[in-house]
Amino acid sequence: MTQDTQKPRDWLDGAAVFLSGLCLLHCLALPLVVAGVPFLAQFADTHLHYQVLIAVIPLSVLALALGYRRHHDWRIVMAGALGMGLLVVGATVAHSQLGIAADRFFTVIGSLVLAAAHFMNSYRKKLASSSF
Repeated sequence: MTQDTQKPRDWLDGAAVFLSGLCLLHCLALPLVVAGVPFLAQFADTHLHYQVLIAVIPLSVLALALGYRRHHDWRIVMAGALGMGLLVVGATVAHSQLGIAADRFFTVIGSLVLAAAHFMNSYRKKLASSSF
């Protein structure tokens, strides 16, 4: 393998290590954050869903598009679009007009559908790239 083809893998591995570290920090800090959220929420002008969508939507679109280039399975892309749509509805319409229960319902279902789509996207990419 040449050095030019190794650089993207090194970058991806570094990003994966960084994200794993963030995951560890998240897991360790979550109990403290959960305990403090009700207190901190009184100072917030908006809820966190908008900020999360700014990161989730572009990353998901990119990952699903790259996966589609390999596996050509529209069902995975449609599942991802459904999940993202449910997240957007939860963060906007449901949050402002339907209440917190609807907000949580749409957000949880959307997150699960999107996570399943990403799992299948990754799984199908690996199957499509392997040759027998």
